[in-house]
Amino acid sequence: MPSLKDLRVRINSVKSTRKITSAMKMVAASKLRRAQAAAEQARPYATRMERMLGNLAGSLAGQSGAPRLLAGTGGDDVHLIVVVTSDRSLCGGFNSSIVRRARATVAELQRSGKTVKLVTIGRKGRDQLKRDHGALFIDGYENVGRKGLTFGEAREIGEKIIERFEAGEFDVCTVLYNRFRSVIAQEVTLQQLIPFPVPEVETGSAVPVLKATYEYEPSEEAILADLLPRNLSVQVFRALIESFASEQGARMTAMDNATRNAGEMINSLTVRYNRTRQAQITTELTEIISGAEAL
Repeated sequence: MPSLKDLRVRINSVKSTRKITSAMKMVAASKLRRAQAAAEQARPYATRMERMLGNLAGSLAGQSGAPRLLAGTGGDDVHLIVVVTSDRSLCGGFNSSIVRRARATVAELQRSGKTVKLVTIGRKGRDQLKRDHGALFIDGYENVGRKGLTFGEAREIGEKIIERFEAGEFDVCTVLYNRFRSVIAQEVTLQQLIPFPVPEVETGSAVPVLKATYEYEPSEEAILADLLPRNLSVQVFRALIESFASEQGARMTAMDNATRNAGEMINSLTVRYNRTRQAQITTELTEIISGAEAL
């Protein structure tokens, strides 16, 4: 049975922990507001750029003059997966959900006879995946956006991916990240980057769909050759922004739960401390009374 001193030390320790988790919750909430605003502002640009490229790519898909980022290599034997996690922990199941999906995706591709290569953005994903898939790693990035996430960092990562594609190191590239939905909800998202996914045309609809006809200057091939690499960097930047907002939301929720749990533990320990103290006082009084009667 712990002594009164042990209980006092334990209560003070939990109180100190509660102060830390409460402060981390407030910091995460402050960062979340900025990250959520950035994610919401980036979505329309990334979505519309992808839609515009989809309209352009629809007319060139399968043609001999199509850019390689659209046409691909003609195979899908080697897959590159870019896994986006965080550099820090204390954010609940944020990193674990990404790692679980990455492991499942790797296992599924390997069962299909595909070769898998991994690139990680964030230390936590790298540390967890290296335990089982260390041989698959070809590159990794840490402290991305530590001083504020910028498009330049995403562009560098995108250019490195394109260099590896041009060198013939892989056929298909996908990015795996947490898409921000709300403070308590993040959606694990697997998005293909290379080759650019051409949207499927709906057929068999009873209502005719009228599409506008556009004339492009310069040619569609020249536009795609310029915009496809830029779009890849934009989608990487979007993944990083969404991941950062999801991380702050997950950390805020985890620290809020930890703060409430610490408060409940303090109340429980305080009750236990008071009961132990009362029992000791009762025992001492009993001994004093028994000694007086003996005299």
